[in-house]
Amino acid sequence: MQTIRETTTQAFQTRSEALLTANTPLVIRGLISHWPAVELAQSSPEHFVTQLGQTAHSDPVTAFILEPEHQGRVFYNSNCTDFNFSTLRVPLIDAIAKLLEFNQAARPSTLYVGSMNIDHWLPQFALSNRAPVELAGSLASLWLGNKSTIAAHFDFPDNLACVVAGRRRFTLLPPAQLPNLYVGPLDLTPAGQPISMVDFRDPDFARFPRFEQALTHAVKATLEPGDAIVIPSMWWHHVESLDNLNALVNYWWRQNTVSSGPPLAALQHAMLAFKDLAPHQKQAWQALLNFYVFEQDSTRFEHIPEPARGVLNPLTPSMAGRIKAMIRQLLK
Repeated sequence: MQTIRETTTQAFQTRSEALLTANTPLVIRGLISHWPAVELAQSSPEHFVTQLGQTAHSDPVTAFILEPEHQGRVFYNSNCTDFNFSTLRVPLIDAIAKLLEFNQAARPSTLYVGSMNIDHWLPQFALSNRAPVELAGSLASLWLGNKSTIAAHFDFPDNLACVVAGRRRFTLLPPAQLPNLYVGPLDLTPAGQPISMVDFRDPDFARFPRFEQALTHAVKATLEPGDAIVIPSMWWHHVESLDNLNALVNYWWRQNTVSSGPPLAALQHAMLAFKDLAPHQKQAWQALLNFYVFEQDSTRFEHIPEPARGVLNPLTPSMAGRIKAMIRQLLK
């Protein structure tokens, strides 16, 4: 396992565009250390989360709750037919009260609130703690809880994750390590994305032998409050919240500006379309997908008059809408 490369806030700000699109994980030390939220959380984590609750929108959030025996690992039950957590739908102020109550116990339960849209639930927070870099079309979210472990998963958008309170340990692996991660079900996932079944904290190499190979490609870092990490699109990341009160703000953004729909839905549709075909048919369709999608070369279509190229033209918002309409028609 290797250490994630790091840079300073000053160096990052001078080359932020290049560093954000480099498809390489990067830790930026102290990127948001000037935020009032970070300063408050450093002086009194309890005061920080209490203030969050008092200024939050009253709409309910979803909190994951785990019994102490799970040691904070958000995961499946023993036979993967369900999850090891229950959910609670309450206003954020009530979730925070429950969090503070749990932390008074000798063996605390885990409470984890993920992916709260900051513009909706915490508009005052957004005004006081500005995004550290301009990210067009980004979605800002807050993640809050006590000690927890989130299994390795990937996200399609690029991610700038900023630690506000508590320490967080990140372990990242490149997309090519998929075969060595022993990924679980696609149609039953804790939060929408498939996850690795390996417990990174205590891997069972007898059950998951290829994971040893994955670890040779892994990079790891522990972030302090004020630090940030760039998690490139599709990189697998395992995240441990190490302290009794933890908060993280992340910014998801997409490098392509056209809203083209969720690629995971295309994967699931591809399973429906191709999974049971004969081997020679799969090879033929694989060649078609490579030709039209994965190995794009606009010169291949120069023999077609440009007005007649249709969906072979570059993707635009109007073209994306046209393709979606075609798909809806085909699925009828």
